[in-house]
Amino acid sequence: MLKGKSAVVTGSTSGIGLGIARSLAAQGANVMINGFGDPADLERLRASMEKEFKVDVRFNAGDLSQADACSTLIAETEAAFGRVDILVNNVGIQHVAATQDFPVAKWDAILAINLSSYFHTIRAALPGMQARGWGRIINTASVHGLVGSIHKAAYVAAKHGVVGLTKVVALENAEANITCNAICPGWVKTPLVQPQIEARAALVGGSLLEGERSLVGEKQPSKRFSTPEDIGALAAFLCSEAAHNITGTTLPVDGGWTAQ
Repeated sequence: MLKGKSAVVTGSTSGIGLGIARSLAAQGANVMINGFGDPADLERLRASMEKEFKVDVRFNAGDLSQADACSTLIAETEAAFGRVDILVNNVGIQHVAATQDFPVAKWDAILAINLSSYFHTIRAALPGMQARGWGRIINTASVHGLVGSIHKAAYVAAKHGVVGLTKVVALENAEANITCNAICPGWVKTPLVQPQIEARAALVGGSLLEGERSLVGEKQPSKRFSTPEDIGALAAFLCSEAAHNITGTTLPVDGGWTAQ
């Protein structure tokens, strides 16, 4: 479906970002992955994706809290593949604290990575998309782009900002065959949440499955996690021709969280 297209996925060495990168590669897109980690592990990841999907996979280690690194990421992708057809902004960090106790440095870092990097990559990628008359921009905005939770002032503010940015970019490019949408996941089962599952299971005195249902069920009526593959499949659909008229939307994948 995406053979001949080129994609950038930020924050894609694990979790949701990796699920999206794999889904795009499975559809034939060349992919630039981005993130941090052990260089040897990242090279194995890159090479394994290239071998599995028979596409060109490159890696960028840029710190996207810096505007210049965002521009460099797009420029490197254009140099490697000749173009950026698909941009998926997924990179993100988190810190939890009451608003009055929230460290200023953490606020600044979260806004820089979770919101400003999205603007900087979009700004750099749009001219090429506009010149070619085709583009797909997908922003991972989280269910917290639609609702709030306590102790997450910076994260919720950034994700609400991502939703607003998505709408503006969509409107500005509505006639250019360039779509911009936000995916808003709720609970997604990644290695990062496994300790929370184990802690909840111990608290309720049950199995890991009971821990999952207790943890997720507090906010998500389905009481089921989504998976990175679920998010990846939605991202791949949004890049398809069938989705050419879906733009400016927020798409919750949240088991009914925001329906309440």
